[in-house]
Amino acid sequence: MFSSMFSSPSLKSLEQTVAFTERRHAILAGNIANMDTPGYQSRDLSVDTFQSSLKEAIQTDRQEQNMSPGLRLGLIGSPNDANKPSFEKAKEIAAEKVRDSMRQVVYHDGSDDNLEMQVTQMSKNQSMHTMAIALMRSQFRELQMAISGTVNA
Repeated sequence: MFSSMFSSPSLKSLEQTVAFTERRHAILAGNIANMDTPGYQSRDLSVDTFQSSLKEAIQTDRQEQNMSPGLRLGLIGSPNDANKPSFEKAKEIAAEKVRDSMRQVVYHDGSDDNLEMQVTQMSKNQSMHTMAIALMRSQFRELQMAISGTVNA
């Protein structure tokens, strides 16, 4: 029970979002630092790819939660399901896609390599990071209130 509180889909999603925004922030900062380097091409992580991978991972997790424990663990099922991956494997594949989206670097053609664009992207990234951290704090605050049995204003 206790470990399930910390492995909830929303908390795992927020952790992945924080990791993604930290990695992207470092890449965007590198773009700004190397703006005047001859031949340097700006890099970025695809927010769309990350978000779609995260959405797929969440949907896979929700499907698993709606299944019976026997079917979820592969203990029961039809012979036609023998070649299908178990939900544990599907969850692992979906989580790997989320991690892969953080490694995927998208190179631009250099035409949009300007300071204003990089700072704008960094600002958007910072907002996403701040939101994820605020949501995580809120969840932990609620958990703390539930454990202590008191409501703090």
